[in-house]
Amino acid sequence: MVICGPTATGKTSLSIRLAKKFNGEIISADSRQVYKGMDIGTGKDLPVGAKIKYPWFGKYGYYEVQGIKIWGYDLADPRHEYSVAKYVKFADRIIADIVKRGKTPILTGGTGLYIRAITDPIPTVHIPRDNGLRKNLEDRSASELFEILATMDPIRAGEMNASDKKNPRRLARAIEVATWRIDNTGNEQKIEKKKRNFDVLTVGLNAPMKILEERIKFRVAERVEKGIVTEVKKLLKSQVTWDTQAMSSMGYGEWRDYIEGGIGEEHIIREWQREEIKYAGRQMTWFKKDKRIKWFDITDKSFAGKVEKLIKKWHNMRYD
Repeated sequence: MVICGPTATGKTSLSIRLAKKFNGEIISADSRQVYKGMDIGTGKDLPVGAKIKYPWFGKYGYYEVQGIKIWGYDLADPRHEYSVAKYVKFADRIIADIVKRGKTPILTGGTGLYIRAITDPIPTVHIPRDNGLRKNLEDRSASELFEILATMDPIRAGEMNASDKKNPRRLARAIEVATWRIDNTGNEQKIEKKKRNFDVLTVGLNAPMKILEERIKFRVAERVEKGIVTEVKKLLKSQVTWDTQAMSSMGYGEWRDYIEGGIGEEHIIREWQREEIKYAGRQMTWFKKDKRIKWFDITDKSFAGKVEKLIKKWHNMRYD
């Protein structure tokens, strides 16, 4: 099953409850939580002194929270980049192992691309980065990038919505994929579509925007209180730079002006809160495209029970 939705909707808390009820284990689908040493700002909310444990195969580890295994934290060194392809390789293996042990995998998080890559495999996910190409494209405007894409792959360009056309990173990736697909002879390479053989129930959590904004502001303030600034400074001392992919994560890059001087803490906190609120909006835009998601309003006091009832019906259908 999948538990998704915007930030600050209590996805992990609900997933722990469901894991206890349905003999499950959680796989985090959060692109920020994959980094080691980035705990407070990403909201891992681990027990004090928690240490990662490694099973027999040893490459990927898990944390135990309230007796439930949570996979997907601390997969990558924050000094290095981490891709969707790497996440898919990890998640495929862990999900297969969970199922093999007779348990229910619960994919939980707000990174829509990670979730989609597992439930509806993206054929292009394993196409490698072309750093040389990206370097050549980095100074191009979104409109220039779109023109390049339209020339190389008019079908992909035509599929893009208004948001895609204004997103330089998304356009550069599309050009990268189009470049890979055309080999030196000019022949198009075929991309095989991988199919999943498992049934998926997707539950979405949401709340009125005003409530969501209040929850986000509270969470940001809470993370500041827990010591996010100390965490950021520790990362910098471990040779993580401001320009790395990890430090572009919300809750981290915002502190540059504070640490290097000139900007007060209150200003940084407000900026972080604004960015998290905007991010929640983008998350909802992504998830609302998937009509299979069963949505629940977390302000409904009985929502957790309703989710359990839905899952019990789905769970019984799968195992009867």
